[in-house]
Amino acid sequence: MRTSPALRAAALAAAVTVLLPITACSESGNKEGPDGPLAANAAEASSSGDLASQKLTWKPCPAPSAAQGGGKAPTPLPGGTSWECSFMRAPLDYAKPGGGTIELALIRARAKSQDKRIGSLIFNFGGPGASGVATLPAFGSDYDKLRARYDLVSFDPRGVGRSDGVECESDKQLDARFETDGTPDTSAEVDAFVKDTKTFAQACEKNSGKQLPYVGTTDAARDMDLMRQVLGDKKLYYFGISYGTELGGVYAHLFPKNVGRSVLDAVVDPTQDFEQSSLGQAKGFQLALDNFTQDCADRGDECKLPGSSSKEVEQGIAELLTKLEKKPIEGLGSRRLTETLATTGIAAALYSKQTWSLLEQGLDEADGGNGALLLALADSLNGRSDNGQYDNSMAANTAINCADSKQRFTADQTEAKLPEFRSASKIFGNYLGWSLMACTGWPVQGAWNTPDVSAPGAAPILVVGNTGDPATPYEGAKAMADALGEGVGVEMTYEGQGHGAYNSGNACVQTKVGGYLLDGKVPAAGTVCK
Repeated sequence: MRTSPALRAAALAAAVTVLLPITACSESGNKEGPDGPLAANAAEASSSGDLASQKLTWKPCPAPSAAQGGGKAPTPLPGGTSWECSFMRAPLDYAKPGGGTIELALIRARAKSQDKRIGSLIFNFGGPGASGVATLPAFGSDYDKLRARYDLVSFDPRGVGRSDGVECESDKQLDARFETDGTPDTSAEVDAFVKDTKTFAQACEKNSGKQLPYVGTTDAARDMDLMRQVLGDKKLYYFGISYGTELGGVYAHLFPKNVGRSVLDAVVDPTQDFEQSSLGQAKGFQLALDNFTQDCADRGDECKLPGSSSKEVEQGIAELLTKLEKKPIEGLGSRRLTETLATTGIAAALYSKQTWSLLEQGLDEADGGNGALLLALADSLNGRSDNGQYDNSMAANTAINCADSKQRFTADQTEAKLPEFRSASKIFGNYLGWSLMACTGWPVQGAWNTPDVSAPGAAPILVVGNTGDPATPYEGAKAMADALGEGVGVEMTYEGQGHGAYNSGNACVQTKVGGYLLDGKVPAAGTVCK
């Protein structure tokens, strides 16, 4: 079967979180105060030279590039408004604002009412590594109500898509990489895993070494403040999803006085380092799997999977993965479904309750020897199109995460952590435990362990957590709201499933978010939507 655009869209709609193998968030931040040297330097750099006064040339958007995921040029929104694209120049190195520049790709749809227009609402859909230029028009109709008073704007962050996208391995090499055993059990498998990780890092250094030091979250936050100025806004109006919440928090810390109405949805916990975040994800994906298997058990004979209880259904999944580790099965074309790819496919489907039916079907077919659907699900999250081309989301994800996080793990250190990960999740524990080595051998040192997102004096920032979120567990919302500071972080809860809240379609969430962004009505802290 072919990887359908709808399947790829389902993964993107789930907040476009890219696995590392399943690391939705990078850890970034600093411990200098908002009025300290770093904030001052950032503000000065963002407005230095002629870049803040540059004029953007908006043109009809072309079809997404291969690095952005490919496909057709974006179609007009309901009512006929067309998407426009442009490029903005920014300093490559903000420490040397007079040096070289980088071009950042932008996209926008103009506000419906120019008379009532507030400004530009800038979106970051997460990853890190997701192309905002490709993603925003794919889901523009979901945000069309917000276009009543905003230009909808997104961008490819530096290192992503058309913004000088990071390049590492070829499509053929990536196919081989994704087939590598991501949960090595023997010394030979561990050696192969370590070698593959180092080979990937070396390829990134060879093909994109000059830009790797400048793709971190702080650089992206500075880019957003420059973008604010170039777009003509006194304040930054912002909608951040998944990793985009971390980016929004870092921006608020650096530029608290420039924060306008902002929403953080599917919230990264800024108090956790890379290891803690990965362990939290193991628990989060296990919770989502528990909800899926319970739903299956509750439907009885209607569910295609064996087992009369949640635990029995999960046991069947575990047994399938064990079989695949010993003997991969037929997948798509000449490609086989391995244990690692099957685990990725399962995770992909857990990002949204809407894809639970695909997960059920894929598991049932794989148990019968047909791995096509689970492999297609894995492809959707790994950024592989049906023509065999990969976007650059994985390369960008790794580059941004490793530019941010200081933590580096050896194979021995990783193996020592595995029991705790296995305890957190029978299905995902080993997989996420071994992902701790994602930055091993990376040519650039990480900047920090955890982000400082404290933003005293900033306008209220609405922080929305989903109780059933697998990739950014619900507890992260309170941690973010607390870290932003009293009077800044305003926590709201959505009792639902999947990654994120606004795109769930829940009327309560959309009304509260819309009320703040459009009319400035801040929901009461502790508001719960069901």
